[in-house]
Amino acid sequence: MCLIFSIMTIENEQTKETAVMTAMAKFLSDLWFVDDFRDHHEYLSEIFETILLTEMGDDQDLRTRMINSIRTSKMLAETLGQFSDKEINIACRKMMNA
Repeated sequence: MCLIFSIMTIENEQTKETAVMTAMAKFLSDLWFVDDFRDHHEYLSEIFETILLTEMGDDQDLRTRMINSIRTSKMLAETLGQFSDKEINIACRKMMNA
């Protein structure tokens, strides 16, 4: 199954790098202040383990997407987890104001 997001730009369409960096900074800033992302991969694992016990959990494509979601969440936590809240906040502000 392939998802296509209508708000994404067309491949090879000209975009300003600063616009991309600003959008990423805003995303990270919003993500950071909504909830502490450091534990999300554990929450996802717990949810997915429960789903796997149901009939729906027998779907191989669903299992693959679950594993990929956990991996992505864990990568984000590992990448940014080494920085303090203040350091991330300052970096996001700098990128949004660049």
